[in-house]
Amino acid sequence: MPLPTQARAVIIGGGVIGCSVAYHLTKLGWTDVVLLERKQLTSGTTWHAAGLIAQLRATANMTRLAKYSQELYGNLEAETGVATGFKRVGSITVALTAERHEELRRQAAMARAFGVEIDEIDVAEIKSKYAHLNTDGVLGGVYLPKDGQGDPANIALAMAKGARQGGATVAERTKATRVTTVGERITQVHWEAEDGTSGTIDADHVVNCAGMWGREVGRMLGTDVPLQACEHFYIVSEPIAGLTQLPVLRVPDECAYYKEDAGKMMLGAFEPGAKPWALNGIPKDFEFDQLPEDFDHFEPILENAVHRMPMLGEAGIHTFFNGPESFTPDNAYYMGLCPGRENVWVAAGFNSIGIQSAGGAGMALAQWMNDGEKPFDLGDVDIARAQGFQTNTSYLAARVSETLGLLYDDHFPFKQKVTARGLRRSPFHDRLADGGAVFGELAGWERANWFAREGQEREYRYSWGRQNWFDNSAEEHRAIRENVGMYDMSSFGKLRVEGRDAEAFLNHVCGADMSVPAGKIVYTQFLNSRGGIEADVTVTRLSETAYLVVTPAATRRADETWLRRHLGDRNVVITDVTAAEGVLAVMGPKAREVLQAVSPNDFSNTVNPFGTAQEIEIGMGRARVHRVTYVGELGWEVYVGADMAGHVFDTIHTAGQEFGLKLCGMHVMDSCRAEKAFRHFGHDITCEDHVLEAGLGFAVKTAKTHFIGRDAVLAKKETGLEKRLLQFQLQDPEPLVYHNEPILRDGQIVGYLSSGAYGHTLGGAIGLGYVPCKGETAQDVLASSYEIDVAGTRVKATPSLKPLYDPKSERVKL
Repeated sequence: MPLPTQARAVIIGGGVIGCSVAYHLTKLGWTDVVLLERKQLTSGTTWHAAGLIAQLRATANMTRLAKYSQELYGNLEAETGVATGFKRVGSITVALTAERHEELRRQAAMARAFGVEIDEIDVAEIKSKYAHLNTDGVLGGVYLPKDGQGDPANIALAMAKGARQGGATVAERTKATRVTTVGERITQVHWEAEDGTSGTIDADHVVNCAGMWGREVGRMLGTDVPLQACEHFYIVSEPIAGLTQLPVLRVPDECAYYKEDAGKMMLGAFEPGAKPWALNGIPKDFEFDQLPEDFDHFEPILENAVHRMPMLGEAGIHTFFNGPESFTPDNAYYMGLCPGRENVWVAAGFNSIGIQSAGGAGMALAQWMNDGEKPFDLGDVDIARAQGFQTNTSYLAARVSETLGLLYDDHFPFKQKVTARGLRRSPFHDRLADGGAVFGELAGWERANWFAREGQEREYRYSWGRQNWFDNSAEEHRAIRENVGMYDMSSFGKLRVEGRDAEAFLNHVCGADMSVPAGKIVYTQFLNSRGGIEADVTVTRLSETAYLVVTPAATRRADETWLRRHLGDRNVVITDVTAAEGVLAVMGPKAREVLQAVSPNDFSNTVNPFGTAQEIEIGMGRARVHRVTYVGELGWEVYVGADMAGHVFDTIHTAGQEFGLKLCGMHVMDSCRAEKAFRHFGHDITCEDHVLEAGLGFAVKTAKTHFIGRDAVLAKKETGLEKRLLQFQLQDPEPLVYHNEPILRDGQIVGYLSSGAYGHTLGGAIGLGYVPCKGETAQDVLASSYEIDVAGTRVKATPSLKPLYDPKSERVKL
């Protein structure tokens, strides 16, 4: 049967993800869908996946997608007639260390907030549910009764059949070979089949679901998809007499998982020091292939497993399997509309959780493609977070050797990657290192997170409690609150928006009014049509035709992409100038005195009030200072060309000694902003959080005739708020919060913390989180009794709608 010559969507890749996208598009009425698979369906990674299907993920929306997958797989067989092997067998995760036990208790609390059924179980309960387990060293665990397992290949084939029933064309042994591109759109996909036929398909949309080929296909489509295949090992035992259905068992402290399947036991591993595979390209004839055995690599896992599961020591090994799976630099998969392309989508890089993610991922991507907007916040996996440099093979080889093992590593707060480091450095890097900086990494940038004292080790010691840098950060915090501190903000994104239509363009995409004088700084958001927050930025007007948009480091590319997608035919040029300028934040009550000591310019409230910028002389050079703050104190951000950055650092740092200036890191910025209830994009504010419910209505000017989201803002003013973002302070100063801890209102779970940090000035842990408030006044919301569930312990909390620190913002205007 010949392939169609035209399609609304062409999907490249016939694993479980591609089949899911095709299935869900047809459910939305897209009948002209074509799926191209180079060999046979499932022949890359899907066929050998373990088929573990868990519900609980690290965030609410990722959990939402996993729960959807479960529900879908439970119904697919009835719909398509293809047996999926889906069984709700439950799952158990056990802890062998106190730190892991704390993590599991925190996960259990998070699950309660997300509506996932979970039980914390002791050793006796673990043994009763899993009699084969040697519980030596086991401290406790969690049990999720609705977790399951399934047949990966048949799940994919069931969705492929469902897609065909919905009108899609599924073509096996047909490879997409190249594309025709016009501007930022792909107009045609060229294909060749193994029988020698070939042709083209005019395509409205192209979707990269190529799995471990995703980077290669991404390159063909003109997009960056940084992922790399790694070797993944498991063994399957000979049949074991009397072995019956068991829950899936995870022993992350031994890097192992166990699954009963047809009277046999499977043992799989996510070991540290993984092995990247096919760095020079995947063999062209790869199809249902296994990789060479490496028993030496797997032996340490097996030794622990024989102790943990004694019956493995008695049963023979039926299969020793080694197969490739794709991994990404940050262990989150890619989904969404690719930057730089108007009609190229991706769903790839599933980091060994493809089966449990596929149903939800296919549903969410299909909905996004259909509506033109994300159905809900997908920032965790949005392809726009990927950095272009991350497709470098040397970078990927180093990083993915670590990320595979991170699946089962302790998920401590502030955990830093140790591989592929040192790539992006600010112009102040060496000076910060000389000052004792301990660096973390974000979007490839090396950032000073905290400063070690002389003689103190310069590395993290992770835990769920107060880590080894807690007191260091407290000292930095006090310096900013009481004196003066300086930290490096060079990694923050800087986008120049210039041209004769710059003002009109930014008024279209920003909620605030951009018709301001040169030198004015405006805090604003990019809103979507629902009033949700797509970006949280400051915009400085540099001249009549030029603005500088400053974005968080992690979202710089996404924010630039948002701007470009809404540019239209306006006369505007957008340029990323992030690396062109170094930025030092000088913050604290003595910040003005420090700057006056190094510059002849006037930093008074008369000349340089809060929210304004000016060009200055500094030392022997020139810079631009922005009087803004993310820490809630008097302060300036000093922007200086990379060529003069070293000189300006030395000038400020030397002069600052007279005033007790202290070098500070990123952790202190977070603790200070939490006290001031400043929102953190990606946590407290996302694309599904309405700007009014986030408490940011002051930054939206509906008097403007038109901007994206204006109608939604006006509608919300009419209908009223359904939730409010509150700040909480734990009344007990000892517990720590990070995010996702349940919020209890009058004893009932009503939400969870979107972010958390320790407030060293306020003297307790601080969290932000949304609380339902439909039909209630602010006074009604605050009148209730609140608690935060910290690892199963309820801690009383004080709620506030105004910042608990400096509620009138008097300190920033000193």
